[in-house]
Amino acid sequence: GDAQTLRSSGRQINVRVKRTNNPPPGQVDKRKATDTEEEDDQSEKKYRKCEKAGCSAKYPVCFASASERCAKNGYTSRWYHLSCGEHFCNECFDHYYRSHKDGYETFASWKKVWTSNGKSEPSLKAFMADQQLPYWVQCTKPDCRKWRQLTKEIQLTASLAATYRCGMKFNNIKVSLNMKIPLLFFLLLKRVAEVSDTWWHSMLILPPLFKESPASPFLAAYYPDCVGMSPSGSPSTASQTELRADHCRTVQPQIPGLCPYFQPFYQPNECGKALCVRPDMMELDELYEFPEFSRDPTMYLALRNLILASWHKNCKEVLTSQKCSLHIIVRGLVRVRCVHEMDRVLHFMTRKGLINTGVLAAPRPLLPERYRSKNVIIIGAGASGLAAARQLHNFGTQVVVLEARDRIGGRVWDDTSLGVTVGRGAQIVNGCVNNPIALMCEQMSIKMHKLGERCELFQEGGQATDSAIDKRMDFHFNAILDVVSDWRKDKSQSQDLPLGEKVQELKKNFLQDSGIQFSELEEKVLQFHLSNLEYACGSTLDQVSARSWDHNEFFAQFSGDHTLLNKGYWVLLRKLAEGLDIRFKCPVQTVDYSGDVVKVTSRDGSKWTAQKVLVTIPLTLLQKNMIQFIPPLPERKLKAIHSLGAGIIEKIALQFPFRFWDKKIQGADYFGHIPPAPEKRGMFSVFYDLDPQRKQAVLMSVISGDAVPAVRDMEDKHVVDECLKVLRELFKEQEVPEPTNFFVSHWSKDVWSQMSYSFVKTAGSGEAYDVLAEDLQGKVFFAGEATNRHFPQTVTGAYLSGVREASKMSSA
Repeated sequence: GDAQTLRSSGRQINVRVKRTNNPPPGQVDKRKATDTEEEDDQSEKKYRKCEKAGCSAKYPVCFASASERCAKNGYTSRWYHLSCGEHFCNECFDHYYRSHKDGYETFASWKKVWTSNGKSEPSLKAFMADQQLPYWVQCTKPDCRKWRQLTKEIQLTASLAATYRCGMKFNNIKVSLNMKIPLLFFLLLKRVAEVSDTWWHSMLILPPLFKESPASPFLAAYYPDCVGMSPSGSPSTASQTELRADHCRTVQPQIPGLCPYFQPFYQPNECGKALCVRPDMMELDELYEFPEFSRDPTMYLALRNLILASWHKNCKEVLTSQKCSLHIIVRGLVRVRCVHEMDRVLHFMTRKGLINTGVLAAPRPLLPERYRSKNVIIIGAGASGLAAARQLHNFGTQVVVLEARDRIGGRVWDDTSLGVTVGRGAQIVNGCVNNPIALMCEQMSIKMHKLGERCELFQEGGQATDSAIDKRMDFHFNAILDVVSDWRKDKSQSQDLPLGEKVQELKKNFLQDSGIQFSELEEKVLQFHLSNLEYACGSTLDQVSARSWDHNEFFAQFSGDHTLLNKGYWVLLRKLAEGLDIRFKCPVQTVDYSGDVVKVTSRDGSKWTAQKVLVTIPLTLLQKNMIQFIPPLPERKLKAIHSLGAGIIEKIALQFPFRFWDKKIQGADYFGHIPPAPEKRGMFSVFYDLDPQRKQAVLMSVISGDAVPAVRDMEDKHVVDECLKVLRELFKEQEVPEPTNFFVSHWSKDVWSQMSYSFVKTAGSGEAYDVLAEDLQGKVFFAGEATNRHFPQTVTGAYLSGVREASKMSSA
């Protein structure tokens, strides 16, 4: 630093310089510091080496040349170290630092901008690094790629970096220094070569702060120097200053052209948002991968934030280190180091699925060969299997997908027979902010339909429920669940109870303690809310753990709009599957991982071998040992498999000749059905209008809880008749016609599913999801919604589990 004590030894060195060339007549030798240097070829010249411990510069050169008395490559009373190749002399320090010197006003003006916009100290070293160091740029000629130092007159821009070639001119000004001077060429080459050394970064006095970073509009509420950007690069506006001072308000930046669901960075006072990073802190996995940045993460944060912002600004093209490096605008040799580090950071983020993910098909491998397995077999072509296959294929790995069915999708199955797309499985996206489903829709320019919040509840008989009663019972229902949350805090797994039992107990206690009695209608409304809870869990509440029913809520969840995929999930999964090697009607019988390679055998006797295998079959099939593992699965994993429940819901969709519900529903996306009795709850509790354009007449409803086994053995026409009875009760004053077409799902009878989604059974815990996700000897991996503790029960969770396992297989 500036306050280093001068040591008595090594302060100055006398070197004999033999001069073999005199300057031409009329030209002044710039290396002469004083007139006392005689023409004698054997005269002595004094030097002072850099006193920064570990600095390799024995004969520093001043980069600033600001003062007329600049030492240049001669003697100065003190050298100021910025890096092992960049120093400025004491004369140039005085030129800016002393108030009577010509450069003081320049420094003072910069200091004013810096202090108004940043938090770090506006030291003279910071000024020199931010304003006076020369820029470095790399030649774009494929057969050159050498680094050149720009002249002082040239300001580096992304466009210049993209087009620079050695020797080029800009407005008749030479862009870079003359490399034909042998000594200068040698010194600059040596300085650039040193930048790649591992120790070079540790000798930086100041971290790099980028100017004009693509991350800047995302991070307006942060002090720039806290997130790897220069305070002088984008002067503060009044609104930005206000945002930084207001710690109680969160305002998402409005960036033209950016999908509103893309919010990759936490704002200063935000928390609990899924797939979001703190722009001013490294995550644990980042610290593990890049321990050298743990002491000062600024360089890493600057690069990571730039990459994330660039990806979200254009997620339809593969993001490369070359594209990102163009936007590294920072002075000094540190730019060379940043470009050097860019590959590592970008490969890490690609591997993790933070960028270069979704439905993109990479034209060439995205990762170096060291990250690629020779070959991988994936069992199952559902959302998780296709996600992993797409990632690994893009990484450059040879992938074969074995699918038991004759189609992709697994538990995602879209039906178009009713005039609109209806998901027999999933079709709704719950929470779109940072959701990878929203990312894929953006990549394919697919518009999602935002579901409105209004859901009017109708009783059998046709009466609309008073909104005050609805709100009151919603409050009581959530209050009961809050008490369940308090109750479980000190309970072990052995003390767990079924959620249904605990809810009834707490309801009874509340009514006794308060003296309140719910009316008959209020009881029915409460049953409606319990029905919705059974829909969310995929099971009757007497099987669900009261202690762990909402275990995933302890983790950051997806927020924002709930949307309907008008075109269904299949359009996304088909895009994921493009170009992949998928073998249909290939049910797997055994997975033998006892040897060096994994052997997979199908039911028809076909055999495959691979370095690694990913199993993505539904939980039910694991519970029923549909695949034989050799050796058998560990006891720990088997216990976890059976501690989770295989939830089941069914769907019914009806197409009518006209939209009889329009007048009563008044444009709402869905409406509720109050069950007439507790034993009827779960039977068509909510109806969804599946045509946002309000042209087709299609309604879809869900069967959940105890209603599922009640309809399991019914004929489809019988189920339709039961549904029509309900609709005719809800719309008594209108004609409800016979449907022209319909379908009823039968997931419980689907041999390759036998379920909808998982839940935690009584005496189980959310940890089981993590155990299911554990690999076997680095050879057999597992994915699927039942392996995703953070986002179970969703297509999003399944997709992300596939991305997770692709990352693991590329690291193992």
